[in-house]
Amino acid sequence: MTEWTLICKLEDIPVLGSRRVARTQGLDVAVFRNTQDEVFALLDRCPHKGGPLSQGIVFGTSVACPLHNWTIGLCDGQASAPDEGCTPKFEVKLDGGQVFLKSAELQGHATDLVRPIAGPLRRNATA
Repeated sequence: MTEWTLICKLEDIPVLGSRRVARTQGLDVAVFRNTQDEVFALLDRCPHKGGPLSQGIVFGTSVACPLHNWTIGLCDGQASAPDEGCTPKFEVKLDGGQVFLKSAELQGHATDLVRPIAGPLRRNATA
């Protein structure tokens, strides 16, 4: 197995936007780009209520969750105070205008985490 997996070209990620990377196991990974062409990768799940960070607004080295506007640091996945929590981050490498993620992390990092299911509790129809 190669150490790094090619994800896309830098230009394929919109400035102040993101791109989702699907995995065979676990939640997707969100790859972000800021105005300085820095690239970051986090699990596509806010630590608060599981919102899709890939749909959030990128500013500086942070992203605002689209559900409740929590600010998550792109460098470390930490929620900004007064909020508390963290989402897993993934190692990124830029080389020749191409974006790579560490292969071992894509296959095994945070694969046990799930997105919360919103809505009312479903009850057994036969009960």
